[in-house]
Amino acid sequence: MMAGEFFAVIMAGGGGTRLWPLSRRERPKQALRLSGDRTLFQLAVDRLLPIIPPENILVATVASQAEMLQQQAPDLPLDNFLLEPAPRGTASVIGLAAVSLRRKSPQSIMACLTADHFIASADRFREILMAAADVADRGLLVTLGIAPTYPSTGYGYLKRGEPLEPSRGSPVYRLAAFREKPSLEVAQAYVDSGEYSWNSGMFVWKVDRILEEMGRQMPSLADGLATIGEAIGTSVEGSVLTEVWRDLTPQTIDYGIMEHAELAAIIPADDLGWYDIGSWGRLLEALPLDSDGNLILGDNALLQKTQGSLIYQDAAGERGRLIAALGLNDIIIVDTPDVLLVCSKERSEDVRELVQRLSRDGWGEFL
Repeated sequence: MMAGEFFAVIMAGGGGTRLWPLSRRERPKQALRLSGDRTLFQLAVDRLLPIIPPENILVATVASQAEMLQQQAPDLPLDNFLLEPAPRGTASVIGLAAVSLRRKSPQSIMACLTADHFIASADRFREILMAAADVADRGLLVTLGIAPTYPSTGYGYLKRGEPLEPSRGSPVYRLAAFREKPSLEVAQAYVDSGEYSWNSGMFVWKVDRILEEMGRQMPSLADGLATIGEAIGTSVEGSVLTEVWRDLTPQTIDYGIMEHAELAAIIPADDLGWYDIGSWGRLLEALPLDSDGNLILGDNALLQKTQGSLIYQDAAGERGRLIAALGLNDIIIVDTPDVLLVCSKERSEDVRELVQRLSRDGWGEFL
């Protein structure tokens, strides 16, 4: 049983450009209701509440999104929303959360999670999270791995090393290697070997342990965090945070820490029904499909001889527009009041390129 208090940090500051045109500046991905009446952010909070109380759930976001997220999770204390002054990568965000938690509870354990995952089995997720917390209490940096179902070039890969002592019935392995976003050929070799898992982007560790690792691998970040930590609770906290943050080098926790981490472990989380909703194509993998392999999210769609496609209508009932699709295969159609997106499923990851063009070519009103 872990000795320290258990906290969770939900990272919810991204924009989700690959889910455009539904995801916008004023309505980022984590605020979307892609299935049911709960947003991705609300689902992330819901999954935690049976094992972590609201006062122990922190949210790392940006100022422009904070009020919206606070309204979606009114039970979370306002002080639990950590505002990053500017995007500096997940390493900085996690470090900020860690120094904040160290003041509250020096021996605490923190789970680092994101607000854009779909997890079918919330009960199993909580079981694995508690198992990971016990392993983290041993001083290990713990990451959750997902069995790869195809050679994705968009995920990082975790190589399992020798078995370690199990935790709460879950197997635990030494993390032998951390590889970020390989080529297709390398990804295929990883899948064929049976030794690799996808990097889920979910981590669990003791607060002092991750700060120690940052000091070893990212000393400049560690120095900045130490300065911020000294200012927390004082009248200069805001100004110090802004000044230090401005000079931080953007970096992810994956490249900055996990790729060369010492004493790291992986817990397989293959039975979660986990999906990273990073694109419209991923939504087709996560939600139930009809007999033709289609996913229809909306009331006014007529499909004939169409397979493997997604139809999403935003407020279609108000406009009464009918979407009729005939003889299409593997197509994404997203209908919003001001934008109609049509693309092939295999290119759905490239929607962000359209978003970049909107900004570059003067179509900013659609961002």
